Amino acid sequence: MPFEIALSQARANTLRAQGWWRDKTINACFEQVLERSPDKTALVAHTRGNEATRRISYRELDRLVATASASLSALGVGRGDVVSIQLPNVWQFVVTSLAASRIGAVVNPLMPILRERELAYMLDFCEAKVLVVPSRYRGHDHAAMARGLLPQLTKLKRLVVVGDDGADGFDRVLLNPDMQAPVSLSAAAARLQPDDVSLLMFSSGTTGAPKGVMHTSNTLLSTLFTSIEDLHLSSDDVVLAISPVGHLLGYAYQTMMPLMLGATTVLMDEWEPRVALELMRSEKVSFSAAATPFLADLLNAVEAGDPGAPSFRLLGCAGAPVPAVLVERAATCMNLTVCSIWGMTETVAGTLTQVERARELSAVADGRAARGNEVRVVDEEGRPVPLGTTGRLLFRGSSLFVGYLKRPELNSLDAEGWFDTGDRAYLLNDEGYIRINGRSKDIIIRGGENIPVFEIESLLLRHPAIAEIAIVGYPDERLGERACAFIVLKPRCTFDTDAMAQYMGASKTAKQYWPERIVICEELPKTGSGKVQKFRLRERAIAFASDQS
Repeated sequence: MPFEIALSQARANTLRAQGWWRDKTINACFEQVLERSPDKTALVAHTRGNEATRRISYRELDRLVATASASLSALGVGRGDVVSIQLPNVWQFVVTSLAASRIGAVVNPLMPILRERELAYMLDFCEAKVLVVPSRYRGHDHAAMARGLLPQLTKLKRLVVVGDDGADGFDRVLLNPDMQAPVSLSAAAARLQPDDVSLLMFSSGTTGAPKGVMHTSNTLLSTLFTSIEDLHLSSDDVVLAISPVGHLLGYAYQTMMPLMLGATTVLMDEWEPRVALELMRSEKVSFSAAATPFLADLLNAVEAGDPGAPSFRLLGCAGAPVPAVLVERAATCMNLTVCSIWGMTETVAGTLTQVERARELSAVADGRAARGNEVRVVDEEGRPVPLGTTGRLLFRGSSLFVGYLKRPELNSLDAEGWFDTGDRAYLLNDEGYIRINGRSKDIIIRGGENIPVFEIESLLLRHPAIAEIAIVGYPDERLGERACAFIVLKPRCTFDTDAMAQYMGASKTAKQYWPERIVICEELPKTGSGKVQKFRLRERAIAFASDQS
């Protein structure tokens, strides 16, 4: 599929001349590690319910990827085709991702929480040729769900199911030992160029349909190269993959970056804090990256009596501003340094707190611009605002995406290359550290995941009992935010949490997107022009939460 990208030659020339774009692909990085340390452990895969972990060396990983890439080629997948992967943190995700890249295909990670409604749109929109899913995950039959979607996905050539021994099974389709003429690493590296689209990831928005964010090898890897240096990471580090690999934080910092380093990645398919701490101790994990709920869970487990993990020294924390109390608790009970990170699918890690300053600043700031990038806080007319004054957060630089798939009108780039993030922030100090202070976009961030508010409001508004609805976020100690739906009912109608659960379940919408609180009201507060005053509703939701805490 041809990709229309917003990448000017001037931007590319500047970033190359400045050294931020190194013109490398993940294939080239992997080849260097393979030559240097072929027998080193690349992956340690822990699967819930299976006491034995699988250990895969870089040499074996190369063999698996070579076979899978040849199998994908045999299925008709080539340069520019999309391979969608809806898997938890399992070794098959890493193999499929590398195999797709090796033949120049575009990797499209999908979160396992997505259901028919979201998947049908995303897979059709990106014209995916192959879809890889688990047989079952967390009690949900993903294979049956995917098979039910096949009749409406005319571009999809093959369904592949991890954990299935049948004809669609991962081993039978992608790891067929009889596959001939595997694609060589060096030959494929020439096919995937650094400015080709290599990653497509959907980002929830407020205007209905999710947006397909496109990254090249240069935009994706540029900040990972500098993050390796700024976080003082090396091939000796062991990285625990706890953030979902279907999320950009997990994909970039727990799948790509360890492979670039030649480090070892420990994968756990289901999150359980005590199991995570056991893996940290047994595998001597030193680094991870995750949203605040993961950190809160680890701290709660340690404070409840778990012995912790002495080797675990550094956590990159993103998804939402890190509460000061978590930074303090991490230092006190785990001797853990927390580096705050702000980013979005469009920017990778846009800002990062220095390791040396993390215990001082992560509690009050969300980092400063990652090297090779710039941030600017401006007023509504685009003029820079003073320190401490909240304004619109703009971003540009080496890790900025190259456009939205098939929706170039939404790219939001001005003539100077600045991207309007939709977030509001203020500059904390003269060093360029920022603090996120709200969002212009109507999005709730629950556990590091964006809830597409407009889409969920539109869906619930179809319920026959609902006349008006507005969904807002309210603070939650563990998840960062939860969602509250303020609802005006139609005459003589009723609606409650049970009715919502039945309706949302029937709509096949991810449960994480369901509002957790419902407030029935006679009317919604509005401006003279009829716009709902959500700030007033947020105040009410916060008050409700405070009264019940």
